[in-house]
Amino acid sequence: MWKPTERIKHHPNPGRWPSAEEADESLLFQPIKIGKTILEERSWVPAMVPWRSNEEGLVTDEVIEWYRRFAEGRPGAIVVEATGIRDIPSGPLLRIGHDRYIDGLKKIVDAVRDASGGKTKLFIQIIDFLAMNRRPDPIKYFKRHLKVTENHRVALKAESWSEDEIRDHLLLLADEELSGVLSIRELESLNLGHRDRVTDTELQRINELPEILPQLFSDAAKRAKDAGFDGVELHYAHAYTMASFLSVRNTRADGYGGNKENRARLPLEVYKAVRERVGDNFILGCRFLSEDCIENGNTLEDTCYFGEQFASAGMDFISLSRGGKFEDALQPKVGAAVYPYTGPSGYECMPQFMSDKKGPYGRNVEPANEIRKSIRNAGYDIPVIVAGGIHGYEQAEEILTSGKADIIAMARQSLADPDWFRKVRKGRGKEVRVCKYTNYCEGLDQKHKVVTCQLWDRSDLDIDNVPKTLDGKRRLTAPKWK
Repeated sequence: MWKPTERIKHHPNPGRWPSAEEADESLLFQPIKIGKTILEERSWVPAMVPWRSNEEGLVTDEVIEWYRRFAEGRPGAIVVEATGIRDIPSGPLLRIGHDRYIDGLKKIVDAVRDASGGKTKLFIQIIDFLAMNRRPDPIKYFKRHLKVTENHRVALKAESWSEDEIRDHLLLLADEELSGVLSIRELESLNLGHRDRVTDTELQRINELPEILPQLFSDAAKRAKDAGFDGVELHYAHAYTMASFLSVRNTRADGYGGNKENRARLPLEVYKAVRERVGDNFILGCRFLSEDCIENGNTLEDTCYFGEQFASAGMDFISLSRGGKFEDALQPKVGAAVYPYTGPSGYECMPQFMSDKKGPYGRNVEPANEIRKSIRNAGYDIPVIVAGGIHGYEQAEEILTSGKADIIAMARQSLADPDWFRKVRKGRGKEVRVCKYTNYCEGLDQKHKVVTCQLWDRSDLDIDNVPKTLDGKRRLTAPKWK
């Protein structure tokens, strides 16, 4: 993962923990209206992909226990991991692209209801992503995958060469020489692996996205409703399809790219189609980026506009992340896929304890504040959810009381201690297992290994019936708190 030039060591600082009486009176533990329902407190476990599904995208026992464990902490809401809306192979990622997934998803709902005593609302994040390939072996790329064109012949002055001669010659060229022969996209396919873009409208599968995505998203949302979820979070963030439509780099010329209005068009059409399908009583919001954090990416000017548009359309909440883009990701090893959290924008999404002067705590708060102010100034009062390095009660309470956000989301801190919410509410905050922000969990995610926390995954491994990884070296859920 990319690291900032400054290497300043930051220590977790959760601050003072409240008494039970103080917590009971705090804004963090007050109810809040979201759509036509009520969260019992203003805490939120955002979507995290734990890699506990299987190649069929089914809900496994390990998936159920993952969400049951979070529900035992009784946060206001939990969002189930990014779940694919297409019925296509996508590794051990949950899917919701067919009715056969509904029964498994119901088991997550039942587990969360049971473990939280019905206190925690449960949403599911639904996502679309475009095709991408792993970084190829250069021999295979030049021998099999590269389409030899007239441009290559001209660049090599090899008009009379056979295609095999050109392929063999390209294999001998140094990187600097290749840059004068291959196109930018061909170089990317060689060095990173081919990746579809929403601007590849010469491809039918890309050109037709505005026609097919509203239906795919609305079908998936209806399945979520049938499974018993309280609502759906539309994934409009990071490196994936809908965020790519929102991006200032989206130059489509068909009315779905270019200016901000056109870039917001498909996300709004998807929202409208989903809302018509699930009705007004089902909670429906989205997660998008406060800033892209890449060169020539979306800035706060863009995202404040998007926030206003989503609120005006009738979304029930807006959840904000930042960064995590393909455009600045580091080169993967041969045979590995590019990972959108390895570059500078990925660092903004998941900063660690060795950081710059800003540190890893609350980097997204001020951008979220600006978007929230823009939404409020436009006359809308939907809840804005902020995430990013929030781990202490005083930090969370200050964000809420100062009006910078309405709901506090904790990802890594929730993973470190799913009982954070119960402990703090009971006046036992000193017992919280505080995240150290080493990004141990992120390293596992990057390798598509089951995600655990180093603060607990080697604890009490000898206890009977502790669910473990296949190699038996790590436990899969945090120890119980009594």
